[in-house]
Amino acid sequence: MNLRPVGPEAAFDLADLHDRAFDRPWTALEFDDLLKSPGAFAVLGEAGEPAEPKGFILCRSIAGEAEILTIAVDPAARRRGWGAALVEIAAGVAAETGAEALFLEVAADNLAAIALYQSTGFSKVGVRKGYYPHPDGAKDALVMRRTLNT
Repeated sequence: MNLRPVGPEAAFDLADLHDRAFDRPWTALEFDDLLKSPGAFAVLGEAGEPAEPKGFILCRSIAGEAEILTIAVDPAARRRGWGAALVEIAAGVAAETGAEALFLEVAADNLAAIALYQSTGFSKVGVRKGYYPHPDGAKDALVMRRTLNT
């Protein structure tokens, strides 16, 4: 497992992984724009020779708070520790930037992701009604928080 920071040069790899992980993937242009925005950082997880992308996390840290914007793990690599490793390294980077808390939104019905976040120190602090668009009607998001630098 190799985890390394990446920037806009990795936008196509991130978009490819996001496409494999989500029904509504973000484009390489969206990743490029986000990675160029203030406080943004991403970590890519790779394995094998040659190195093959397995997952990534994209965050933003500004004014003492950090947020996980998205995390994606290739479905073929899930349940092997990639998600937890990416969350932990992102929490470390966010703490180094001076963030006192790390936030995220997760679909209220995404039980696997909620379990991952709880196992890495997050707790529910709120709900955003109708946050995620869905063909069957908008889905609620849980707002979760992890304390950093305590």
